[in-house]
Amino acid sequence: MRKTAFIAIVGRPNVGKSTLMNALLGEKVAIVSSKPQTTRNRIMGILTEGENQFVFLDTPGIHKAKNKLGNYMMKTVRSSMGSADAVILIADAGHAPGDIEKNICEKVKSEELPAMLVLNKIDLVNRETVAETIAQYAALYDFDAVVPVSALKEKNLSDVMEEAEKFLYEGDWFFDEDMITDQPEKQIAA
Repeated sequence: MRKTAFIAIVGRPNVGKSTLMNALLGEKVAIVSSKPQTTRNRIMGILTEGENQFVFLDTPGIHKAKNKLGNYMMKTVRSSMGSADAVILIADAGHAPGDIEKNICEKVKSEELPAMLVLNKIDLVNRETVAETIAQYAALYDFDAVVPVSALKEKNLSDVMEEAEKFLYEGDWFFDEDMITDQPEKQIAA
């Protein structure tokens, strides 16, 4: 029985959204850079495993828009969340939730979307800090799952996939089994 879901990956700039998606796919389909706002459009990453097809939507970092490009990027994020079956909020394990994360939690709550919190960069902080950050997020929203990871070092990614599998529903796949992204080859090569 085939299952699928569109899962939006959202969070502030430079928290590791593209790194997480690339690591989950095992392919580099999204550009990764230390420069904020590298991802300017939604990038789709498609992972087909057995009967399951995960469609990850890598989104621009959520920020306060200061120009037309910023407005466009935020519209892209809202559209991606609105069309998703579930959301992965990715946040820095060493930082308390800010207004951006609080707004995402409110949006997820109002849309009644299933959501997973992925706390990234655990390789840069101690366990106590991770535990404090989890508690701060738990006070904001009752996530379906909380998974501490290091996307860069590919630590705990199997836990993310195990939890993401719970978001899948029965239905036909939207993409061919061998498709991994909606990006043209030229973009991936760049």
